[in-house]
Amino acid sequence: MLLLSGDSAIRRVPSLYAAIPALLLAGSVAGCDREKAQSEQAGADQANIAAAQAPHGRGIESFEHEVMRGSAGKPAPAAAFRGPDDAPVTLAAFRGRPLLVNLWATWCVPCVAEMPTLDRLAAARSGKLSVIAVAQDLQGADVVDPWFQKAGLTTLQPYLDPENHLLDAANSALPTSILYDAEGREVWRVVGAIDWQGKEAEALLAEAGA
Repeated sequence: MLLLSGDSAIRRVPSLYAAIPALLLAGSVAGCDREKAQSEQAGADQANIAAAQAPHGRGIESFEHEVMRGSAGKPAPAAAFRGPDDAPVTLAAFRGRPLLVNLWATWCVPCVAEMPTLDRLAAARSGKLSVIAVAQDLQGADVVDPWFQKAGLTTLQPYLDPENHLLDAANSALPTSILYDAEGREVWRVVGAIDWQGKEAEALLAEAGA
């Protein structure tokens, strides 16, 4: 259970220990705690930084991640989130081509560090692969929109999931990136940060013809 600061409502959040595989708990993959309370998440000033300025950021050469295939074939969740136009949208709207969904947050250092490579991937694969980054910040647009304004990204747009519906469905940590095939079935997921311009990512994306 998590008490949202400034609100008497209690919000259910799965335990970190149930959400992250044992390999992550052992510290071998750099992920972010999904149970960070709203009062501990980045405020507007802290979140309003370019990706390269992330505090204690790691270089591409030190990105850590795990590729997981245990949910291969599982259909994409039907949960709704918010699009760049603030309208509700579901993953079903992207069927017809492979889709890479990146779950991230402005306060998550590995998330922010990999974002420039994800943006370049989205630009390079435009028309062949859909790439969306869905922010899990509880404050939603209040911190995500300012971050995008300063991040210098060229292709990615701010999708919002302040209720963490997609993260709940994935039962994972941040960042988590999930590849779905053109029919909306999961191919694999990467938990942790990866260089989306690297050879490993290229080989993984080829599995879905992306």
